[in-house]
Amino acid sequence: VWLVADGMGGHANGRFASQTIAEALEQADIPDPIEEACDAVASAVHAANGIIFEKSVEVGKQMGSTFVSLVMRGDEFAVLWAGDSRAYLYRDHHLYLLTRDHTQVEALLERGLLTIEQAVDHPMKHVLARAVGVQEHLQIDAIRDTVAARDVFLLCSDGLYAVMTDAEIAAIIEEQGSDACERLIETCLDRGAPDNVTVTLVA
Repeated sequence: VWLVADGMGGHANGRFASQTIAEALEQADIPDPIEEACDAVASAVHAANGIIFEKSVEVGKQMGSTFVSLVMRGDEFAVLWAGDSRAYLYRDHHLYLLTRDHTQVEALLERGLLTIEQAVDHPMKHVLARAVGVQEHLQIDAIRDTVAARDVFLLCSDGLYAVMTDAEIAAIIEEQGSDACERLIETCLDRGAPDNVTVTLVA
């Protein structure tokens, strides 16, 4: 099981939120069957959601975190997420986006109220429609599929894909495989990295 959690609500509050998710997942008893493993991951994140939400009410400040988690068991994988941290699959020289961002702009796109061109520079493109800890009840999205030989999975915060195109990310993974983490992060830093950049690659 792998996780990326990107905190929001100011430095200290975002750190608390993302660490709460990481700790909940670290302490979870995750069984072998993939369906039960996914249930255990979701339960841990729901528990973290409750802790973060209660803390935000207590201190009077909204805080939260995105999360994207990859679960692998045998020849199967699952991805669970909330927010705009993403999971990609690099397979047969192509990079596929597995998740759908939970942002206000993505919701407007789905409803046909924005074009893709309008969405690129939209002032609300980073406003989340869903995140862990922001509301009392959390909805988690999930997908499940089969692993193929030489698959590479990429989990990342929006700090990566906000400054690199899918083609650029794919080219670096093509060249370096699962050792591409540092190059991806360095590229973002070289371009000014306006946001936190977190990357995990699983091969």
